[in-house]
Amino acid sequence: MPTQLDVITIGEAMAMFVASETGDLAAAEQFVKRVAGAELNVATGLARLGLNVGWVSRVGNDSFGRYVLQQLAKEQIDSRGVIADDRYATGFQLKSKAENGTDTTVEYFRKGSAASHLSVADFNEAYFCSARHLHLSGVAAALSDSSLELLNHAACVMKRKGKTISFDPNLRPVLWKSEAEMVKQLNNLAFQADWVLPGLSEGAILTGHKTPEAIADFYLDHGVKTVVLKTGADGAWFKTADGEKGAVSAVKVDNVVDTVGAGDGFAVGVISALLEGKTLQQAVSRGNKIGSLAIQVIGDSEGLPTRAALGE
Repeated sequence: MPTQLDVITIGEAMAMFVASETGDLAAAEQFVKRVAGAELNVATGLARLGLNVGWVSRVGNDSFGRYVLQQLAKEQIDSRGVIADDRYATGFQLKSKAENGTDTTVEYFRKGSAASHLSVADFNEAYFCSARHLHLSGVAAALSDSSLELLNHAACVMKRKGKTISFDPNLRPVLWKSEAEMVKQLNNLAFQADWVLPGLSEGAILTGHKTPEAIADFYLDHGVKTVVLKTGADGAWFKTADGEKGAVSAVKVDNVVDTVGAGDGFAVGVISALLEGKTLQQAVSRGNKIGSLAIQVIGDSEGLPTRAALGE
């Protein structure tokens, strides 16, 4: 594994069992095993594009944990920051099979998981600072108080060291004590980031504003350099602290299979392009393209392309 990383991220991975037939999960008899986790999806997408990526987490010292580690090796993701925990288990989830873009049902079995015990004790400054960019998500922030503390500590150190930081709110209201607490904590993380990547509805919840520009201005006024909003079927809209702004149309998709993972794919496109020195317009266009690929397959990361498949 390389000693220097392009990107490092922190999150939880779970074993995911996707039903092989549509319908009620209770009636499903056959499942396909995959790995799931928002931050791991982003790490996977970036690694497939040839970036050197480190993923920091805890997994149980169990078969699911070994499966996660096998998938990291398969995708060539640096796992030096992953701890196999003898005390707590790896989480897992059951997911219904989507049909024609309908919403899937997901049941989580993650309470008290190994990843929820992430803490500042898992922060290795030398390892983190070997990366030039830190990507954070609201999912890891919601796992536990100690995980949230780790994210804030990592952001503080990386910012002080002059690294760039991206943040995807990735709202999970059910994991928070209250919406007010979620808004407060996620905005505190967002204010430390250079690039903030909310969905339009997420931005409305977090800022109290409804329009893309008002949401963007909320974060820009708190020191964020660039805000990119996912605007669904319209594509995406962006604005920078320098006043650059614009909209990028969505990529038309004839067959939407499963929308889970689209936002992670979008993040992969934007982050990878910006780290390559592409313009913001090019980065958002790549985000839309990879997001569109993600929704055409079953599974959270199966649609994330290699560099060759990206076709740029």
